[in-house]
Amino acid sequence: MIKDKESPIRSCHFVYIVALVFGTIIQFSDESEFVVDMSKTSRIHVPKDLPPKTKVLDLSQNNISELHLSDISFLSGLRVLRLSHNGIQGLDISIFKFNHDLEYLDLSHNQLQKISCHPITTTLKHLDLSFNDFDALPICKEFGNLTQLNFLGLSATKLQQLDLLPIAHLHLSCILLDLEDYMKENKKESLQILNTKKLHLVFHPNSFFSVQVNISANSLGCLQLTNIKLNDYNCQVLLKFLSGLTGGPTLLNFTLNHMETTWKCLVKVFQFLWPKPIEYLNIYNLTIVESIDEEVFTYYKTTLKALKIEHITNKVFIFSQTALYTVFSEMNILMLTISDTRFIHMLCPQEPSTFKFLNFTQNSFTDSVFQNCDTLARLETLILQKNELKDLFKASLMTKDMLSLETLDVSWNSLEYDRSNGNCSWVGSIVVLNLSSNALTDSVFRCLPPRIKVLDLHNNRIRSIPKDVTGLETLQELNLASNSLAHLPGCGIFSSLSILIIDYNSISNPSADFFQSCQKIRSLKAGNNPFQCSCELREFIQSIGQVSSDVVEGWPESYKCDYPESYKGTPLKDFQVSELSCNTALLIVTIVVPGLVLAVAVTVLCIYLDLPWYLRMVCQWTQTRRRARNVPLEELQRTLQFHAFISYSEHDSAWVKNELIPNLEKEDVRICLHERNFVAGKSIVENIINCIEKSYKSIFVLSPNFVQSEWCHYELYFAHHNLFHEGSDNLILILLDPIPQYSIPSSYHKLRALMAQRTYLEWPKEKSKHGLFWANLRASINIKLMEKAAEIH
Repeated sequence: MIKDKESPIRSCHFVYIVALVFGTIIQFSDESEFVVDMSKTSRIHVPKDLPPKTKVLDLSQNNISELHLSDISFLSGLRVLRLSHNGIQGLDISIFKFNHDLEYLDLSHNQLQKISCHPITTTLKHLDLSFNDFDALPICKEFGNLTQLNFLGLSATKLQQLDLLPIAHLHLSCILLDLEDYMKENKKESLQILNTKKLHLVFHPNSFFSVQVNISANSLGCLQLTNIKLNDYNCQVLLKFLSGLTGGPTLLNFTLNHMETTWKCLVKVFQFLWPKPIEYLNIYNLTIVESIDEEVFTYYKTTLKALKIEHITNKVFIFSQTALYTVFSEMNILMLTISDTRFIHMLCPQEPSTFKFLNFTQNSFTDSVFQNCDTLARLETLILQKNELKDLFKASLMTKDMLSLETLDVSWNSLEYDRSNGNCSWVGSIVVLNLSSNALTDSVFRCLPPRIKVLDLHNNRIRSIPKDVTGLETLQELNLASNSLAHLPGCGIFSSLSILIIDYNSISNPSADFFQSCQKIRSLKAGNNPFQCSCELREFIQSIGQVSSDVVEGWPESYKCDYPESYKGTPLKDFQVSELSCNTALLIVTIVVPGLVLAVAVTVLCIYLDLPWYLRMVCQWTQTRRRARNVPLEELQRTLQFHAFISYSEHDSAWVKNELIPNLEKEDVRICLHERNFVAGKSIVENIINCIEKSYKSIFVLSPNFVQSEWCHYELYFAHHNLFHEGSDNLILILLDPIPQYSIPSSYHKLRALMAQRTYLEWPKEKSKHGLFWANLRASINIKLMEKAAEIH
């Protein structure tokens, strides 16, 4: 969202090299046979079984010591060859004579001492011979024919002024010169670099800088030095070395990488470069040693536009903060970047500053930074990412005197806002504000700049957007990704909104009216939300289908059902539900109304004809007769004394003795009753078990009184246990009076289960139905019992 305002002229990081390598790889990535990666495989020879169509071959970081013509001559289409970090000691250029398409050749970090010069393919664009054991620069006159060469990497322990003459006419983009082993402090040597845009010099990483060679370049635009180790005594050696390289009018970009120095020497380097024509100065991986004291620094009129320092390691623990910060705060340049340094503060300039761009990413700044600072009136962009800011109100207060500030990035802090009056003091010029990755909640919408156009609030703790928020009529781009929003916000308070990013939230049922309320929307990113695929979502899906595919980003791959489980993972575009299930009125007309008519008709029949009762009784009688015919013979061979054991509540004894027993015994059914068949001296439980086991059937007279009897419960339990133990159908349930389910105690779980799963006989109140009841009961007891009666008696 926040654009880097630094110049397109970047430090010499060899972007063109990366582009060449990755461009080549991407071109062939679709066909794996063209790309062969055998790096780090401990090989000592080039494999003989390489695919002839190989275009990219990586053999770096192995133990290959020799190269032969037969190793790669058959790879006629080879374009990229990496052989760095091996043990190659000698190289005959002629081995590449059959590789006519070779563009990228990396032989760096080997043990090469010499090269046998022969004509080489003219298609080479990248040739790296650096970090080898060459005594002199390995320049063959044949290299002068490499008219497409962009990058050349070299190593040498001694230099001569005209070493590069054979390639002086080539238009190189960059020369990498490895001088790690160049240790000649007294002998003055010279090297003239006639034609390259970028020069990268690499020195010994552990030795103090002592190179005194005179290197001059005609049209140098970018200079990079790597491994610069300085103290107060050899600091002048570096400045003298730079004199011949930094005087040209075309040198605009200067980079120091892996630099260890004292604070005093660093200030001298700044002072030396200040009047030079350099516009962009970059320092990466800076280590400050010894001490930090106040140094005099004269800010000449300078052409320097930008200073970037990334990753400072400070080995001085006790020093004057003012001495350190003043040097940077008073610089008369346009852009200053000091990131990943853990500075705890930055001073406000004493005089009106020229700064337009300040970047202090990943430091330790607190809310006190730049408070009451009225000397940054020209500042346009301020980046304070990854610091220790906590109060959004104080952050707004910091900007009140930055009258030109347009872009503010305070993401990745710990900002909170818990005030209710909404009186934040933002400067009115801010149009781009990044508040992402903080601890902000819904209240943040009451503390925003008045003319904000681009607002990034992703990765916070926002649950909703207050409906009474005002003053956001100019907002054009809003990023609310990775919050906890449950609804897709409309554009009622965002009348100018054209870009909305709201993916990775908790939106399950986005409103179908979104596109109607957001007429100016040009980009919507709302995927990766837990969409609930229901009828309500169908209208939203239809709305998306009517919008251009360029508007809804990530559609359809990022929009999937999360609920219900049956639709989980289904793309929204494939979610379909019938019109009948979503249209309530239609559902009533087609299903509910006929159902009601049928229900009324059945109810009338039941009331007047008592049809269900007769059907249920006939069904029970039929099932009982069928079971009687299917009882196994061995079941009849048990030792039985009674046809049936009757369990009932004492409160129902009148019906049992006056109705049930007489009607059964007149049919020669022998009944077991507790009051006449329990054996004296035995426990009640033992008597119950014996009676149940000696009875062919167990009859339970169910009523509200039954569920109140604890002994009835025991009898039911043992009878039910005997049912499963014996494997027979020995239970007969008679419902004397209706038992509401809620009146059955929770401990009577077996009774609940039996009444829900088994058929029972209901005692009819009408005398006309008594005959059918007794017939069903006798059929339930008298299953193939006539033959058994003699044995029982």
